[in-house]
Amino acid sequence: MGNNFSIKLALSNIKNNRKFYLPYFLASVGIIAMFYIINFLAFNKDVEIMSASMAMIMQLGVIVMGIFSVIFLFYISSFLMKRRKKEIGLYNILGMEKRHIGRILAIENLMISVTAIVSGLLCGILFSKLIHLLVSWVFKAPPPFGISLSPAAMAVTAVLFGCIFLVTLLVNQASIRLAKPVELLYGGNVGEKEPKTRWILAVIGFICVGVGYYIAITTESPLDALILFFIAVVLVIIGTYCLFTAGSIAVLKALKKNKKFYYKPANFTAVSGLIYRMKQNAVGLANICILSTMVLVMISGTVSLYMGIGDVINDRVAGDIGLTATAWDGQTVNMKQVSDIIEDTADVKRLDAYEYLMFTVKKDGDDFVLPESFSANMSDTGVFLVMTEDSYERLKGEKLDLTEKQVAAYTRGGELADHFTVGQMGFDVKKRLDKQKSISNSEALMVDLYYVVVADESILKAMYEQQEKAYGSNAGGVNYQFDIYLENAEEQGEVNEALQGKLIDAEMLGSNTMIRYETRSEVEEEYGGLVGGFLFLGLFLGIIFTFAAALIIYYKQISEGYYDRGKFEIMQKVGMSKMEVKRTIRRQVLLVFFVPLVMAGIHVLAAFKMITRLLLIFSMANVPLFALCTVITFLVFAVIYALVYMVTAREYYKIVG
Repeated sequence: MGNNFSIKLALSNIKNNRKFYLPYFLASVGIIAMFYIINFLAFNKDVEIMSASMAMIMQLGVIVMGIFSVIFLFYISSFLMKRRKKEIGLYNILGMEKRHIGRILAIENLMISVTAIVSGLLCGILFSKLIHLLVSWVFKAPPPFGISLSPAAMAVTAVLFGCIFLVTLLVNQASIRLAKPVELLYGGNVGEKEPKTRWILAVIGFICVGVGYYIAITTESPLDALILFFIAVVLVIIGTYCLFTAGSIAVLKALKKNKKFYYKPANFTAVSGLIYRMKQNAVGLANICILSTMVLVMISGTVSLYMGIGDVINDRVAGDIGLTATAWDGQTVNMKQVSDIIEDTADVKRLDAYEYLMFTVKKDGDDFVLPESFSANMSDTGVFLVMTEDSYERLKGEKLDLTEKQVAAYTRGGELADHFTVGQMGFDVKKRLDKQKSISNSEALMVDLYYVVVADESILKAMYEQQEKAYGSNAGGVNYQFDIYLENAEEQGEVNEALQGKLIDAEMLGSNTMIRYETRSEVEEEYGGLVGGFLFLGLFLGIIFTFAAALIIYYKQISEGYYDRGKFEIMQKVGMSKMEVKRTIRRQVLLVFFVPLVMAGIHVLAAFKMITRLLLIFSMANVPLFALCTVITFLVFAVIYALVYMVTAREYYKIVG
């Protein structure tokens, strides 16, 4: 077979199969372009200067995108090869040798892969400028001029996708060489027999999903959630595949055995059709479900982080400047002297000054102990944040009139009994407080928080001495907090530098005292870069995964259309009206199509509590905001999902009709 003939036949095959190849080509171009853009941002000097956190997250995104690209392109390639097996088998039966068929496939692969890589890189280079401008605008940096090229990103992208296309070609070549002509000819129709009920696989699916849900719902500690989250995810993914491949067939067969339900015209055709439909498309439906869940979790989580950034910054720095002095070994800080220095240094609008003690405890029933060591299980671990009534009154303007054994308390996570002991000290809760002002990154604590107001300084000192005796060098110090609100917030950098110099000159800090300075602008830059990076990556991957789910749905609809066309022609010949056939088709397609979306919603609902615990790692404690973002994300995604259904179903009806 001559090379010219092989090239002409390869071009003809691509043209004749454009319904399959065009979406694959466009998807490849899109993924290549986005991979280049993430690569470009990950190693761009300007982005690293704007936000090191953003650059670090983009480097993580390169790995995630690379893994996803391999899995996704292999999946779509296997689908395309399955659809073309009959055509290839026909070539083989008509006398074309497999080495000639392999040459034609190699030419087709070369044409599509080279064109996709070149087009993807061009699109990536073009849109990388737009994304770079967007990132500069977010971080209030000067916009870059001209179009920047990243030879390293271009090389990595070209090599990675070149290898992916090459390996898919080799796999397809091997499958053709090993298959018999008859197997190729009927390869698209494999699985005509009624599927068997695989109860063991169905039970494994229910157990995996159940255990994954149990872990997600019962995990309380953010640290435990960080460790167990990936275990729960793996279990739910395994369970999802098992439930779609075996569990769905088990349920449908159980309905088939129910004679009263099954032997009705509408139910008969729907159930029998769905049994075959689930066997043919179980893996595709499971992929859609998992991709949908990823989209919902990533976008709702990153958007809620971005929307709640103000709360997080307020937790880190309540004013324009946060100054925290910590003292150990009985040393103290003269709060009045520090306050005077602050007011002499800057034009202060407001100054909140207070002291508090923070130390770790282990819960033992209703009481709290100070153990020598803590176990890996953090569910019984908490942090006591103790403040004097005098400091509380200065902050809130509320007098509590506490006695020596009384406290006012607010808890986050754990429960505090009306009477409790901490070490050797016993207390009664006189008043339950509403959510309190965040103190010294208290929202960032990944364990239960017990915010306690005691009567006076002597009680606070006794608690300090008790935990110092128990923990030694690991004991928490007494913290003196100064939240400074300036008349002119733009002066915070200069004021902060001046304060550091004056406090050092005043020789106020002893050998066992340290001081930490933070400005709101520094925290906004640091945390804004981190959250902005996560938001960008979350939206980026969300778009990719949505696009991938849509493409899988498209191929699923096309595949089912060709698979069902003959069946429904037979059904009309044996007496079903065209209207009944259309009604049956619509019922089956709708049910199968929206099962992954419903299942994804259930997955997100089960994971909701665990995700809120994970968000605490980023100091995000606003659960109602996350719930709102999750609901809105689900509704928006459901609308997009429905639009994809409308577009792809039209192709399905064209084939079947």
